[in-house]
Amino acid sequence: MNWKVFWVLFGASLFGIICVLPFVLTLQGDLIEQVPLPLSVIIGLSVVQSGMLFFVLTLFGLILAKKVGLGAPLLEDWSLGKDVRSRFKSILGVSVGIGLVVGFLIIVGDLLFSFFVDIGSIGTVAPPVWQGFLASFYGAINEEIMMRLFLVSLFVWVFSKIRRRKEDGKSADFMLWFAIVLSAVLFGLGHLPVTASLVALTPLIVTRAIVLNGIGGIAFGWLYWRKGLESAMIAHFSTDIILYVVLPLFLSFLSGS
Repeated sequence: MNWKVFWVLFGASLFGIICVLPFVLTLQGDLIEQVPLPLSVIIGLSVVQSGMLFFVLTLFGLILAKKVGLGAPLLEDWSLGKDVRSRFKSILGVSVGIGLVVGFLIIVGDLLFSFFVDIGSIGTVAPPVWQGFLASFYGAINEEIMMRLFLVSLFVWVFSKIRRRKEDGKSADFMLWFAIVLSAVLFGLGHLPVTASLVALTPLIVTRAIVLNGIGGIAFGWLYWRKGLESAMIAHFSTDIILYVVLPLFLSFLSGS
């Protein structure tokens, strides 16, 4: 276990938890008002609970990732005192580029789904852009720790125990792709509780959640596999900036408000 990497990632996850609070309070304000507890207590309990969860996810994610040859190579090199500037430059462009493309594809996909699914009530509560910006850190840090560092690594580790790798590496590639796709589907399903609070769930609504979120899940999973966790985080942040900052500003500009 590289404890320097662990504490950096765990500390970053706490930062992400705090950043997403305004966004969540705006989206779920009506539900929170029904809880018979002071808001400060609700927030405190939420931070502690989430912090405990990400302590475990980060710890076991790093352990599993090391076992299957995945992880956070940029942070690992940094922890060993190596110069990471060239490695960072090598992943920055492709990570941001893929993140922007994913954001564009999600927007286009959402428009296409709007022809078949009544999504008028989705997104009626629109958090301010500054809250979307802060929430993007949670998506980039916490969701990548959960879905890629922990879940993809876990799936690959389990699959490696079930099926032996072939010398040509095709079996290993199959396991990685299967793990990436499976985690992407679960990533989409994980967004359904928020969707359900805004609109009645139907097969098309569920499909929409899986497809739109799966686009990012597959792209970020591939980056985690090929470039490392940091690359997936950069791409995820770029996508969320498009969806939660650039798009709302663009729509606001078009509406003249």
